[in-house]
Amino acid sequence: MPPDAVALTDLTVRHGDVLAVDGLDLHVRRGETVALLGPNGAGKSTTVSAVLGLLRPDAGTVRVLGRAPADAVRAGCVGAMLQHGGLPGEARVGEVLHLVRCSYPDPWPLEDLVATTGIGGLLGRDVDALSGGQRQRVLLALALAGQPPLLLLDEPTSAMDVEGRRAFWTTMRDLAAFGTTVVFATHHLEEADAVADRVVVMAGGRVVADGPSAAVRSAVAGRTVRFSAPDGAAFDRVPGVTGATRLGGTVALATTDVEATLRALLADGVALTDLEVRGASLEDAVLSLVGGVR
Repeated sequence: MPPDAVALTDLTVRHGDVLAVDGLDLHVRRGETVALLGPNGAGKSTTVSAVLGLLRPDAGTVRVLGRAPADAVRAGCVGAMLQHGGLPGEARVGEVLHLVRCSYPDPWPLEDLVATTGIGGLLGRDVDALSGGQRQRVLLALALAGQPPLLLLDEPTSAMDVEGRRAFWTTMRDLAAFGTTVVFATHHLEEADAVADRVVVMAGGRVVADGPSAAVRSAVAGRTVRFSAPDGAAFDRVPGVTGATRLGGTVALATTDVEATLRALLADGVALTDLEVRGASLEDAVLSLVGGVR
């Protein structure tokens, strides 16, 4: 059986007096798409850096496709887009891409790579003239230039508009369908919910939840009841309600007993116009999971 794409055992990393990663155990199987979620300082970027061999752990082991991180990177098995990744200045996009492709024995065919990453109109453009979203697409092309089986992404869509983000994740789905392992850290939880096979929620350098998005969401008790209501009406004392918010003419009630809440509202003659009842979102779940972790 082939080794996992990523295998972290008791990974511990300190930045001075700060414990950034605290005894982390994490295994990513080949072909999975895994989202790393959590607040700033949770240890996501440090974990990605350890997998890339950019830092030496204080304790624990890191294996990437059965190898030491530096060996896997040197062999062209890992592509990466880092949160603060840069591009060389005073060069054209096509020149930078040519230079990177030449460093691999079997680079991704240029025409296919350019089409896949959507940079066809950028090859002749100066790197310094790129917009934020264009830079991200070029960085993706560089990360994929060696046809790596493992792709690591740290906040990859942070500078993209909505259309760019949709195109980016369409590309990721296509890569995953062909067996590429994708591990990404993001604050865009709707992306993780829509794309990832599995979400790993981190806080305080530790894993606090790990599983399919639906399983992580279902672990959080409570549901939300939304409806239209006139100004001035108060609902915080309705049975089951733990919190009430209003945005314009829409009221949102967080409740631990949706049936009791709805019965009470109907008994009070509330019209419940535009009624919507939903379970916890991934954002709700992550906030609940990380709220008490220090």
